[in-house]
Amino acid sequence: MTEPATGRWGSSYHAPVMVDEVVALLGGADQVLDCTLGGGGHSDALLASGSSVVALDRDEAAITEARKRLASYEASGRFLAIRGNFGEIDRIRELDGRAFDAILADLGVSSHQIDADERGFSFRPGALLDMRMDRRSTTTAAELLNTLDEAELSHIFREYGDEPRATRLARQIVHRRQRKPMHVSDDLVDAIRGAFGARMGPGDFARLFQAVRIAVNEELEVLERALPLLRDKLKPGGRLAVISYHSGEDRLVKHTMREWSQACVCPPRQLQCTCRGKPLGQLITKRPLTASSEQTALNPRSRSARLRAWRSAA
Repeated sequence: MTEPATGRWGSSYHAPVMVDEVVALLGGADQVLDCTLGGGGHSDALLASGSSVVALDRDEAAITEARKRLASYEASGRFLAIRGNFGEIDRIRELDGRAFDAILADLGVSSHQIDADERGFSFRPGALLDMRMDRRSTTTAAELLNTLDEAELSHIFREYGDEPRATRLARQIVHRRQRKPMHVSDDLVDAIRGAFGARMGPGDFARLFQAVRIAVNEELEVLERALPLLRDKLKPGGRLAVISYHSGEDRLVKHTMREWSQACVCPPRQLQCTCRGKPLGQLITKRPLTASSEQTALNPRSRSARLRAWRSAA
């Protein structure tokens, strides 16, 4: 049996998802932009397919790890790693004037970030409430939980965590932090159980911790800004692929790609078209691709992955 791509291209730092699907969509493209380098698995596979890759990541540790892994490609001039946020590619000097045949954005958190307690992404006992993807940022999860008011916290858990009882949890956090500031994962876990009862388990913790992480890193705001910037970095006929792990992310990607694929985006009751009058490109994936059973068995974190792709007009 063929080895699952996650196993072949994974490393101790990160297990990338849907590598075969990404290569099928983007592989062989001359110039590729990998917006989320992580452990370098997707970049490695794309380089092996014959592409040259420029890769971004806001995590310095990811850049260091991937450069070690891809040193031979870097030495040959086919790989370049840049520390930066893909939501700010219009401000990255090294990308000025460059266009790409294919672009990939894998919106997930790397396995290393989740597994490293000092990064504060997990709900393992004693993990710091940090959750910053870019450690140059000053806003940690602890600061957010200790300073936002009840309405703001409720918004985070409702919108990013799909929690219908978000106000109850927000009120519990505000109450608890008056006695003791939120500092480690146990503090948030205890607040969740205090709000909803002792039966809350790992799935609930993962969902609500993810909501805090999304807020800390402004992930949906970054994605909303990034998508048109990435589109404009494509050459004519270029392909954009996005892997999302959260319903809000996938919804934003789906609606954006569909809007780009429409000839007219004027209001329904407007009598005369005053918009662009033609589609900017077309959908490659009518529905999102999902990880295979082999991949999810090897990497359970891939279960929520959704891959969508779009092609710019030639």
